[in-house]
Amino acid sequence: MVHELTAATFQTEVVEGKKPYIIDFWAAWCGPCKMLAPIFEDLEKDFKGKLNFAKLNIDTHDEIAREYEIMSIPCLVIFSKGKEVDRIVGLSPKPEMKKMMEAALKKIK
Repeated sequence: MVHELTAATFQTEVVEGKKPYIIDFWAAWCGPCKMLAPIFEDLEKDFKGKLNFAKLNIDTHDEIAREYEIMSIPCLVIFSKGKEVDRIVGLSPKPEMKKMMEAALKKIK
């Protein structure tokens, strides 16, 4: 199951961490975010060991959303060594999301 980040865990796991992360910036009121949730959890299984998956609620952590200029949700941001590598904005079918994540992973290596 994808875990929810807080401001403190975002800092230690994503910004200061060494592992690549994909963060789902979402909100409870966002319909497409709710539709993405099961796809995101399925993709976590597909990328196990390659990419860490987590969620960050933009309503609870609006300062982080502002810092990373999250203007539209759902927004998936891929980080490597604390830096943004790529982002996927909006909802797409699982095969398309998987292709975009694989392309983003190639930028990390």
